[in-house]
Amino acid sequence: MNAAARAAIALHRRIYSLSGGRVGGRMGGAPNLLLTTRGRRTGRERTVPLLYLEDGDSLIVVASAGGQETHPAWYLNLVAEPDAHVQIGRTVRPVRARTLDAAARAAIWPRVTATYAGYARYQARTEREIPLVALAPRAPAP
Repeated sequence: MNAAARAAIALHRRIYSLSGGRVGGRMGGAPNLLLTTRGRRTGRERTVPLLYLEDGDSLIVVASAGGQETHPAWYLNLVAEPDAHVQIGRTVRPVRARTLDAAARAAIWPRVTATYAGYARYQARTEREIPLVALAPRAPAP
């Protein structure tokens, strides 16, 4: 990821946080959340804004990395440590991540591309299958 993209993500994250999602809570008509993971190498918290769609009580996020050949860092962090938290608006809640299997991905992929058509272009651009991740609610740590 280049410096301009990192700066844009940092700005989006900050504006979303400060406004409680009133600004930055939707992009291109799709809802956004802030996902906070623990860095697999540093152990530090990392927060990224992501488009999402609801699927029952889970939230589905797309590990597209804009169609790059490598998975985004946030996805690798979730694979290493699936417990994370999301912020939607001003509400923060704990979640547990699970990468969807092939059948579940195939069932949800049309909804994903209907939410944001760019995901289909990203998939066409890369050899890797772009993972879909379900973020299910979990009880807060004691």
